[in-house]
Amino acid sequence: METPYRRQAFAGRVVLLGFGSIGQGVLPLLLRHLELGPGQLEILAADDEGRDQAVQAGVAHRVQDLTEDNYRQVLEPLLGAGDFLLNLSVDVSSVALIELCRERGALYLDACIEPWAGGYVDRQLDTAERSNYALREAALALRQTDERGPTAVLAHGANPGLVSYLLKQALLNVAAETGAPQPAPDSREGWARLAQRLGVRVVHIAERDWQVDRQRKVPDEFVNTWSVYGFVSEALQPAELGWGSHELYFPIDGRRHETGSQAAIYLERPGASTKVRSWTPLAGPHQAFLITHGESISIADYYTIGTGACPEYRPTVLYAYRPCDDTVLSLEELAGRNWEMQPRRRLLRDGLVSGVDELGVLLLGHAYGAYWYGSRLSVDQARALCPYNSPTSLQVTATVVAGVVWAIQNPDCGVIEPDEIPFEPMLDFCRPYLGELVGVFSDWTPLEDRGRLFDEEVDAEDPWQFKNFRVR
Repeated sequence: METPYRRQAFAGRVVLLGFGSIGQGVLPLLLRHLELGPGQLEILAADDEGRDQAVQAGVAHRVQDLTEDNYRQVLEPLLGAGDFLLNLSVDVSSVALIELCRERGALYLDACIEPWAGGYVDRQLDTAERSNYALREAALALRQTDERGPTAVLAHGANPGLVSYLLKQALLNVAAETGAPQPAPDSREGWARLAQRLGVRVVHIAERDWQVDRQRKVPDEFVNTWSVYGFVSEALQPAELGWGSHELYFPIDGRRHETGSQAAIYLERPGASTKVRSWTPLAGPHQAFLITHGESISIADYYTIGTGACPEYRPTVLYAYRPCDDTVLSLEELAGRNWEMQPRRRLLRDGLVSGVDELGVLLLGHAYGAYWYGSRLSVDQARALCPYNSPTSLQVTATVVAGVVWAIQNPDCGVIEPDEIPFEPMLDFCRPYLGELVGVFSDWTPLEDRGRLFDEEVDAEDPWQFKNFRVR
């Protein structure tokens, strides 16, 4: 039967680890874009969630909880040379899985670098040890200079992942607007020099979720448009951001890392209680949560010129996330419970009645002030494009499958991050699933309309200082 979708031949076995909201959304895309025969795909999940969907698709579904004690015993019989471990689970160490895949000669991709269960909130660990910075450094330490090994793609969903490709296209768009269009740079330094030359001082991964479910949140319930557990885990990690070379005011609750790239800092408070001012085209100026995400660190590191904590150039990079209104209420209730999780949890997907997810990159400080470039995807569009998806999940799942296809085509790249993968083919693959790709210039700054009601300490001469973005 003819299909309008590009399909990738694959002879190995695919093990899909984790079958929550993202795993369920990925399955139809895997079957759409990979040529898989009977028995080539198997799902391992921590519970029965989504089993009916797997059965209807003719895919084996096994309930199997993975722990530090049993993961090798469970996975070794399933993974051999040329197979693929697609890790969409939580509470299973990404580093341990990558090490296993390397030993077995299997390919690997995840959407987030995960620790073992409890690692995000383990009070016996120092704050720095619970950070995404530390998780990324541990994963990058697996790189071997003498032998790259089977491809292992780190943190390749919407963000981290898609936003790294959006950022490169946005830089080219801004360059074209200046009257000096140029071909895409062919090196890490070339991209960093382009951002420096354009005057980009700050990058927000700026997301505003407008989705509304027919059943509104009720007391003692946490609701979200993607994994409740996944979001709460990262929201309770310390707030993190890439720290720019232009920054003059180090936060009083800020801390530097003693080892690694020095590209990022963390705050001694959770992202769920830290807000920043940001901007998206539909929302305009708004307050968002400064949630730790891997792209805040990897992008800042990738676009660094020089080394150490005070390089020649580095933009400040942060994730400014305004979830849907009922999730904001859930976060406020969670804070009121002293960060003890609500007894009821609900994924917003099948009951969504309206709204869009507006996800993009906001480039600040260049000659045109502000430029947002990203995906604007509605509930109706997401449902028409792929079953078992919401706008939030489809922006993730399309990029996951794009990464799977790329890894199959490039099987010996070792441990690699989205910033190091060619951006044009990835955007080409994802574009049909992203709704509208929109680029908007604005004269917004975080100082806009400030000081009308309250006196605030700001740097009026330099709007792009982090202290001007942070909500006190």
